[in-house]
Amino acid sequence: MGLEKEKSETRIIMDDDEFNKSIEPILPKKKIRADPNRDPHDINSHLKVNFEDVIAEPDTTHSFDKVWICSNAVFELVKFLLYRLLTTILAIPLSFVAGILFAILSSIHIWIVVPCIKSCMMALPSVQAIWRSLVDVFISPLVKSMGRCFSSVGFHVMKD
Repeated sequence: MGLEKEKSETRIIMDDDEFNKSIEPILPKKKIRADPNRDPHDINSHLKVNFEDVIAEPDTTHSFDKVWICSNAVFELVKFLLYRLLTTILAIPLSFVAGILFAILSSIHIWIVVPCIKSCMMALPSVQAIWRSLVDVFISPLVKSMGRCFSSVGFHVMKD
């Protein structure tokens, strides 16, 4: 279960010299916020779109005020209702698909990718020693010889 962040207090209330004889315990009820923050990490900040962000009239061109107010209301209403309709239809199936996708990606990462990387990192010192030996035997003598051959070559630029 989840971690309880709110502490509940138990109190005994006494009226003068008598205990409260109610059957129910006297506990403060937890307050549930009506509008919890469903995007605490601000992942979808780019989707906070208002009417003025989409439709704007410059100072030189204005429609009638009633048209502006009605179009604003229609925009907000359609955005609200269509979002509710689409989430009602798509939220559960897409959540199911996303859960499957992330489960597959997690299992591939945990059971395939990380072990392969760890194996390569364990084998890398051996491969590095073999590679260094191959370079020292075959490539280094060739490059050193070419360097000695071309070290005596000089270029002079002359202007006419």
